[in-house]
Amino acid sequence: MTFVATRSTGRTVAVVDYGMGNLRSVSQAVLHVAQGSGVEVVWARTPEEVMAAERVVLPGQGGMRDCMRELRESGMLPAVLHAAANKPLMGVCVGMQMLLDHSEELDTACLGLIAGNVRRFELEGQRQPDGSRYKVPQMGWNQVLQRQHGGVVHPVWGDVPDRSYFYFVHSYYAQPSDARHIAGEADYGGRFCAVVARDNIFATQFHPEKSADHGLALYRNFLHWNP
Repeated sequence: MTFVATRSTGRTVAVVDYGMGNLRSVSQAVLHVAQGSGVEVVWARTPEEVMAAERVVLPGQGGMRDCMRELRESGMLPAVLHAAANKPLMGVCVGMQMLLDHSEELDTACLGLIAGNVRRFELEGQRQPDGSRYKVPQMGWNQVLQRQHGGVVHPVWGDVPDRSYFYFVHSYYAQPSDARHIAGEADYGGRFCAVVARDNIFATQFHPEKSADHGLALYRNFLHWNP
């Protein structure tokens, strides 16, 4: 299926369909913010569509081992790696975790695009400020603190207010080796990385497509980001 904005100037953003992820809601959110911008939104089911796109969104949902297997078996892996090296790429949820070296989830090797590992929340017996026990997975809204590097936040944050709320559903979190690759943090039994960024890559642990206006703003900013 191909989603097209109101007019096309040859600019395209591909939402990668490799069999894992909340493709329809992600595509609809990107389509919504692309209206009137001249950007064509493609639900990419072939490597050629990913290769041809100006920029790429990599969603992910479910188990890490399943996501990595489907990315390989779908034939999308080389196209995604090419995008990560050559054009703006936005990862979402497991699509963010896949960018790191390794995940504790079933001892799974990941893409190795950002140095670091994916860890499981270890919150057994800990209690939240209201006295309730922490639950894993974390499900619901949480504040995100925008990290500054060189005195500035990442440009994809745009005019999104610091400490805005976004919607999370996850049992694992990214732990980059280099703190300069952390563009946002949240707190759930302790501070954890909620956004990673390096060069032409920006990726969120939370779901922008489920995060109301601030989430849509991130997709909109990504469409106009020129790293």
